[in-house]
Amino acid sequence: MRGLTHRAVDRAARLPPGTTSAYCRTRQALLTALVTRLVARDQAELEAAGRRLPTPRDADELAAALAGFARQRLTGEGRRRTLARYACTVESVHHPELREILLPRENAARDAARAFLAARGVPDPEERTLTLLACVDGLVFDRLVNGGEVTEEEFRGLVVTALR
Repeated sequence: MRGLTHRAVDRAARLPPGTTSAYCRTRQALLTALVTRLVARDQAELEAAGRRLPTPRDADELAAALAGFARQRLTGEGRRRTLARYACTVESVHHPELREILLPRENAARDAARAFLAARGVPDPEERTLTLLACVDGLVFDRLVNGGEVTEEEFRGLVVTALR
């Protein structure tokens, strides 16, 4: 996060010096713009994933969908964006206004997970969905920090636990 400066953004975007500071006058404004953009991109990706994938018929299909999405997030641009989101989440401890932007949002992927759990009679599917997705996020974080591949078996364990 220390490397996030107006000059660094100008260089990375190949903009003339001072361009970023014309739009985001303070570092706080720069942080807010970054977090807002990250959340918007994540939400668009989750919406698309939720609409694109068929409704899972069983725990194995839900686990496969979660694992596929997590693998996508661990590679290429998705990996870098996820790392940036985690860095911003840590930064939000010191900037509560960022925390508000980072709060989990409704999206088609979350709706699909909630509908899957509700259809199986899971008590309090809203809370269980949030717990399941927090576990998914934790597993993704662990793999980003410690390395290794996310397996469908790990996601199957999370889904089966959520169904209990």
